[in-house]
Amino acid sequence: MRRLLPLLTTVAAIATATVATVALTGSANAAPAFGKYVALGDSYAAVGSLDNIHGDPIGCARATDNYPSDVASRLGVGSFVDATCGGAQTVHMTQPQGVTGGDNAPQFDSLTPDTSLVTVTISGNDIGFTDIAKTCAEKSFTNPFGSPCKKHFTEGGTDQLAERINAVAGPVSAVLAGIHERAPQATVVLVGYLRILPPEGGCWPVVPFARGDVPYFDGVEHQLNAMLGAQAAANGATFVNPGDVLGHDVCSGDKYVEGLIPESLSVPVHPNANGQAYVADQIAAALG
Repeated sequence: MRRLLPLLTTVAAIATATVATVALTGSANAAPAFGKYVALGDSYAAVGSLDNIHGDPIGCARATDNYPSDVASRLGVGSFVDATCGGAQTVHMTQPQGVTGGDNAPQFDSLTPDTSLVTVTISGNDIGFTDIAKTCAEKSFTNPFGSPCKKHFTEGGTDQLAERINAVAGPVSAVLAGIHERAPQATVVLVGYLRILPPEGGCWPVVPFARGDVPYFDGVEHQLNAMLGAQAAANGATFVNPGDVLGHDVCSGDKYVEGLIPESLSVPVHPNANGQAYVADQIAAALG
């Protein structure tokens, strides 16, 4: 028995080393799950930390710590093309976009038949997100405890923002169809928008949205994400919705989206590096 124990220990050590070697060799030689990854979309896909922006052109504000870059790193893709650009609308999938530093080529130009993964965030600029936020901020000073922005956009009994969201459903569907046409083998992930405001309350005047407009604006964002989810389901795409997360809005102490005066080196009212990392987590989980 005394002689057998050292022998068994030696055999076990050799077996363990052999398994570990095989595992490491197999891992090193394994092909990436996605050979070519192309990221499309607007600023909610493009931005991150301002000191990590690379210029191609600089006006797109693409950051090396945006969610596409995080996804590419985590999945270990074979090749990665970031075509995202701040200010992009659905038309900029097939048309060039003029920005500071030159034109951003039509984003679909980056798609090829061998593309195996595509992510896209689009439609916020189509509904006029920047103008909506500006209007709500300006009107908040007229009635900080009321809902002047809601009153403005629902005057006459019609919710103008709901109509804008319904109107952009067709262009979003066309974007997804265009991706499938140009990259027929690709897994397509449509990514929604991070929650900007809390469900209620807010933090006026630090973030100038009137108290009654906070739930209205949050509801509009939910409508937008719901529309995107419906279009993904109808067009053979996976939908990732980061907009349901609580406790990380512009009024929180652990922001995923910065306020009008950023507390980190990020773009106002846009995802910071932590927010983009969270979105990347959701995408990686959805892809298994």
